[in-house]
Amino acid sequence: MTDRMPALYIGHGAPPLLDDPTWSGQLRDLAGTFARPRAILIVSAHWESAPLSLSASGPGTELVYDFGGFDPKYYRMRYDTPDASALAQRIAAMMPDTEPVHQHASRGLDHGAWVPLTIMYPEADIPVIQMSLPTHDPYQLLTLGSRLRELRDEGVLVIGSGFLTHGLPFLKEFRIDAEAPGWSVDFDLWAADALARGDVAELAAYRTNAPGMPYAHPTVEHYTPLFVTLGAALDPEAPGDQVIDGYWMGLSKRSLLVA
Repeated sequence: MTDRMPALYIGHGAPPLLDDPTWSGQLRDLAGTFARPRAILIVSAHWESAPLSLSASGPGTELVYDFGGFDPKYYRMRYDTPDASALAQRIAAMMPDTEPVHQHASRGLDHGAWVPLTIMYPEADIPVIQMSLPTHDPYQLLTLGSRLRELRDEGVLVIGSGFLTHGLPFLKEFRIDAEAPGWSVDFDLWAADALARGDVAELAAYRTNAPGMPYAHPTVEHYTPLFVTLGAALDPEAPGDQVIDGYWMGLSKRSLLVA
């Protein structure tokens, strides 16, 4: 018997994802395909910070409403998780002495964390720690993911939260069912092929090799959490399961589960 959890790379969407029955249903169904985690470690595109940092770990961690122009109801939402101090201490102990971990006493969960988790685990009864994205170098993030790998054997679900394409400045329509632009489709299909082959080197060379760049990622923080997930895999070059695909407002919501 093992408590080993998978590792995930998921698209997280803006708060209106909570009212989208299709994508919400896909995320909810995904959470039902594996055992309930004992705790969750999530790396979100929306917290870029070095040195490596961890969110507040006490019970009822506050939320970061890091968005604008949406319905006021989203700014009143809560996701009051249990105490995660033990997980924070465990993560800090896993890092080498040359790479200190900063514990933020007041940093809450941003929407890259709480929006998908609200759908996947609506009871908010699982301890959650958010980790910052300390670099965008794919190989450094693979190394970081590899250090987190053993957490999976302790029942911890490791999640990289981003968006496989995220060219917001180049979108012309802001409807959930908007047609995907060519650059979004091209990047998505390139990534799907590389993921299916377990070609980590190709995925890491996205700046020069991926079609659709730089439109698919004018900034890369929504793509690079993928490498934390791949690093946490038992074998980063073993093809994972592409558990969600399709587009949301023309952006790729392709998501990955690795063993």
